[in-house]
Amino acid sequence: MSAGRVVGAAVVVALAAVPASAQLASPNAMGVSMGHFHYVVRDVEANRKFWIEFGATPVKIGSREALKLPEVFIFLDRGAPSGVSEGSVVNHIAFRLPDIPKALARFRSLGVRVLPQNPGSPIGNILTPEDERIELFHDGTENVPFHLDEGRRDAVAERLSRRLAGPLSTHHFHLYLPKGGSAAAKAWYVKTFGAVPGTRRGSPRTDGTAQTVYLAADLPGMNLNFLDVDERAVPTKGRMLDHVGFEVRNLEAFVRKLEASGEKFVQPYRRNPGDPIATAVLVDPWGTSIELTEGLSRY
Repeated sequence: MSAGRVVGAAVVVALAAVPASAQLASPNAMGVSMGHFHYVVRDVEANRKFWIEFGATPVKIGSREALKLPEVFIFLDRGAPSGVSEGSVVNHIAFRLPDIPKALARFRSLGVRVLPQNPGSPIGNILTPEDERIELFHDGTENVPFHLDEGRRDAVAERLSRRLAGPLSTHHFHLYLPKGGSAAAKAWYVKTFGAVPGTRRGSPRTDGTAQTVYLAADLPGMNLNFLDVDERAVPTKGRMLDHVGFEVRNLEAFVRKLEASGEKFVQPYRRNPGDPIATAVLVDPWGTSIELTEGLSRY
């Protein structure tokens, strides 16, 4: 695949290597699951080393390398991003781990920059070699579960209420939206990709104020969280996290269906000769670039 297509980055903090057999999540009823994150970085080798040290497994997809983690692929492209993800619509990504104190201690021993943590907080944050912030959740704490909207059941979404079966898992990416945008974004992802609607609690507060409750929507392999903010965030295109990626079964038909419903694609369905991955690209109404792929699930 050419640069600027399927690419991504995810952070991992694992106490043991992630097995190469880790797969993308099975798709939902609309054929959609989490696929990849695409990061554009100035120093590919430094970032590649960083992710591999924390458990990612290099794999070949066509003519290029990908880094594989449970339920998500990482691709790294060389470029000059206009800024880190913070300040863009997709502010950060998050993973959950069984023991945050041990994980942060391991990161420090490897020379990774660890941001200050509130005493007793179940959340940690680290920085990549180029200052991209990654959020880490301590498994089993009350800010991890996703609460489905009233009357709904979904076995896949309910995974976040069960304890981890392995050393790490994807958790969420967080969209920062204009005032009033959270409800609309939640509805759009539910309608467009079949995400399951619900909410997620923020970290418990020590000052006695009410705990934040985020509107959220769940796809297999990734929870989407939405937050209204005062300052308008910029589109993801051109930032360090250039786009997110969803894997789609029967992508060509899926794209035709979205086009018929009025969605506009900045790149229509495409499968180049010899390329094992079919792609299409659209942008959500708030500026999140989304690459749809078909074929990553085979790796």
